[in-house]
Amino acid sequence: MPAFYISSELPIPAASFLSCLDMRSVNTELWPMARMTAPTLWQQRPILEWPEKQTLFKSWILLFGVLPIDRHSFYFDKVDPASGFSEQSSSLTNANWCHTRQVLPSPMGCQVIDKLDYESRLPLLGSLMKPIYQLVFWIRHRNLRARYGGHKKPLQ
Repeated sequence: MPAFYISSELPIPAASFLSCLDMRSVNTELWPMARMTAPTLWQQRPILEWPEKQTLFKSWILLFGVLPIDRHSFYFDKVDPASGFSEQSSSLTNANWCHTRQVLPSPMGCQVIDKLDYESRLPLLGSLMKPIYQLVFWIRHRNLRARYGGHKKPLQ
């Protein structure tokens, strides 16, 4: 499975950052590249309150906020209010989409680490999509740093 990591240091306490995670904040991170739909029940519910080990809902991935390009089924393997989440979802494009977000305390405030592993449904599609997914997560972290301040941090 293709995989990559990206990390940013933000000047906000880890607990404060974690408490703000919801679909609105996800869409703020993704903008302007994409937007994800969600039923009303899940739009403002903090992700750290989402149940584990069950499919929660299906979301349209909208390129530039309007063009449907994928349908994503949300499934959280682990939600930890102290450190983040591990999402083990699937989509029309990917049989497996494993997104882990770890939020760790740091001297500056917190370190946000996103790790993505995925397995595309079509051979070679995963390799073709990797630069696009890396761009999406680069935009997410750029938007986080623009919102909170901070800087990109290489993983050690």
